[in-house]
Amino acid sequence: MNLKRLILPLACMGACVVDALACTNLIVGKNASADGSTIVSYSADSYALFGELYHYPAGVHPKGTWIDVHEWDTGKYLGKIEQARQTYNVIGNMNEFQLTIGETTFGGRPELVDTTGVIDYGSLIYLGLQRSRTAREAIRVMTDLVQEYGYYSSGESFTIADPDEVWIMEMIGKGPGVKGAVWVAVRVPDDCISAHANQSRIHQFNMEDKENCLYSPDVISFAREKGYFSGVNKDFSFADAYSPTDFGMLRYCEARVWSFFNMFTDRGGEFLPYILGESAEPMPLFVKPNRKVSVQDIKNAMRDHYEGTPLDLSQDFGAGPHHSPYRLSPLSFEVDGKEYFNERPISTQQTGFVFVAQMRDYLPDAVGGVLWFATDDANLTVFTPVYCCADRVPECYARPDGADYITFSWKSSFWVFNWVANMTYPRYDLLVGDVHSMQTELEDAFNTAQPGIEQVAAQLLESDPDAAKRFLTNYTVLTAQSTLDAWRRLGEFLVVKYSDGVIRQTEGRTFKRNAIGQAADVIRPGYPKEWLEQYVRETGERYLIK
Repeated sequence: MNLKRLILPLACMGACVVDALACTNLIVGKNASADGSTIVSYSADSYALFGELYHYPAGVHPKGTWIDVHEWDTGKYLGKIEQARQTYNVIGNMNEFQLTIGETTFGGRPELVDTTGVIDYGSLIYLGLQRSRTAREAIRVMTDLVQEYGYYSSGESFTIADPDEVWIMEMIGKGPGVKGAVWVAVRVPDDCISAHANQSRIHQFNMEDKENCLYSPDVISFAREKGYFSGVNKDFSFADAYSPTDFGMLRYCEARVWSFFNMFTDRGGEFLPYILGESAEPMPLFVKPNRKVSVQDIKNAMRDHYEGTPLDLSQDFGAGPHHSPYRLSPLSFEVDGKEYFNERPISTQQTGFVFVAQMRDYLPDAVGGVLWFATDDANLTVFTPVYCCADRVPECYARPDGADYITFSWKSSFWVFNWVANMTYPRYDLLVGDVHSMQTELEDAFNTAQPGIEQVAAQLLESDPDAAKRFLTNYTVLTAQSTLDAWRRLGEFLVVKYSDGVIRQTEGRTFKRNAIGQAADVIRPGYPKEWLEQYVRETGERYLIK
């Protein structure tokens, strides 16, 4: 697989480029985690998504009740489906039984999209959470729903996890007017980690292992019928048949999976040639980590920009004078008739919301399930604990003052975190230390408080379950709102410290004054030496003092 050859069709990869702007899921089995929890993450990355925490209350519904389905991405009305007799409490992407579902879109073959389907991938997630108690049940519920009502979206990878198991299910429709979907679901071993990032990752799968592999009965025969596969069954690859790999899927998508594997295994060098287009051998679906992985490790992994690797974004000319690990979209661009690209890391500026789900089978559900939730860019935000029993959304994670994607509010976490992040991006290496300091301070405080909070909640559960749920709901609201307040103060501090291109001196977060009480002299950081050298090379003697 030659990298130069693969770059040539870059301009024709419209569908892949759109998908590559989307999401990342990281996965940790319970025996691979530091605390015995299953851990999954999800970043909802879109330039049109307002970051908020969804809530669907539990309910019992009369037989014959119907509900409207609207496409999650656009709000477009798709149709009606029959409501389940009983639905469960869902907060964000976790329900009251600690079941969590995330996704990344791989798109796949465009001719397989069924525009007459009633259920899109986003609605399928939240319907699955409302109607299922376990990951296996969610797989059945989700596949039954698309079989009955039709699947509206393009190809999708779902992470479906409970305190005991984590599954990856990949699904794609059958084309216009054909109900149902072809799909395969593979369980991630308890001692392994996995990930997916907008590219189908299930290749060959063991059709005889009914305990760890589920699939639609026509997943291979349909591919034969459509001309996507003609070999023997044992060689069938879901990814090759339904989402053939191209340059963008390697470098924009699979590279994010590679980076995760590179962090927690010793196999990064082994897999790098695949990412660079120098090898046709795909990475395995899952690998064993070289150490136990913590919840905080996954929060930090969601902040990755390939730092310290051959794909590092912060060390070349594109990083600018302040070593920014960000690039403006679109991912590809043309100069003198040639196509070029920017790397697409896990952390990105267009994130609406991000979570790290912690699910523990050794604790009662109300205590064991924590959705560590944040809005905006994972690198410059704070994860706060949202307990799966919570039945109230913190105001800052809702739509205060009518906040939405184009309506700013100081009460909205999405907008306050965006405000601070967008101050940081232009002078990244100057400001990011202050941002990360506050981030670490808050997250360390939540991590330290967690055992005590959960001990109190567990004791309350034994005598008064409703009081325990109120306690954890109140704690969920308190931590979210206090984090918003802290981040507003941080933003005010940054405005003062870094305005006008200088730095006002501080001790901690207190500004220094001189002997007569005036502000201490400012620091003039200017530009880095290597940037000035490049500047002179570009401008010649125009600014030479003669």
